[in-house]
Amino acid sequence: MKIGVFDSGVGGLTVAKALYESQLFSEIVYFGDTARVPYGSKDKNTIIRYSLEAVEFFKNFEIDLLIVACNTVSASALFQMREEAEFDVIGVIEAGVLAVKNSSAKLNENILVIGTETTIKSGLYQNLLKDRGFQSVEALATGLFVPVVEEGIFSGKLLNAVIEHYFQELENQPEHIILGCTHFPLIGDSIQKHFHNSPKLIHSGEAIVEHLKELYPYLSEKRTKIQFFASENPSGLKRVAESWGIG
Repeated sequence: MKIGVFDSGVGGLTVAKALYESQLFSEIVYFGDTARVPYGSKDKNTIIRYSLEAVEFFKNFEIDLLIVACNTVSASALFQMREEAEFDVIGVIEAGVLAVKNSSAKLNENILVIGTETTIKSGLYQNLLKDRGFQSVEALATGLFVPVVEEGIFSGKLLNAVIEHYFQELENQPEHIILGCTHFPLIGDSIQKHFHNSPKLIHSGEAIVEHLKELYPYLSEKRTKIQFFASENPSGLKRVAESWGIG
């Protein structure tokens, strides 16, 4: 199976890394819309337009499946992308919810969802979790994390100040945190350390790999090739990927 991975920027490399390391695919084509990141603060029609342009991009590669690594796009444009695509299109939100269900989470434990404003306002994570019986779900838009990560700041005083800003008024200490943006796993350690109870983190990349194994049980291990493309500074994106050991 040859797959595409689409994200608004470099954050989706956290998903691409998990897919690459699974060695379940013959080839991965990654496209990051780095010229227009972040998507989370843009209006829905703009997100849909950008996402449909990405579908047209991937039509040039004869892929079998497109993974929408961006949670914002998964929340806003998945239906439209599926209408236009000649291949399967799968988002990361349902995979993240299934990962919580398949984890050790009890239905009465506190679950915190963090993501961009668009992802949180969509209510998809919250509604899907409640549909599966989880009783205590809190959602928080943490959009400032995206530019912090894009600047390569993964720890330190600035990041800790942003974490404190967002989490100081939480109603409950979470037992599980869904990292509802592909950028957030890069600061996952700092987020986890903020809470005294070391909550379990749910990572989109790990979740989507398990989800794909369930959807496509015939997948088997093979040597995976990967290509990187970006709407701006593709060499910079490739350097980031190589620094993370992808490719």
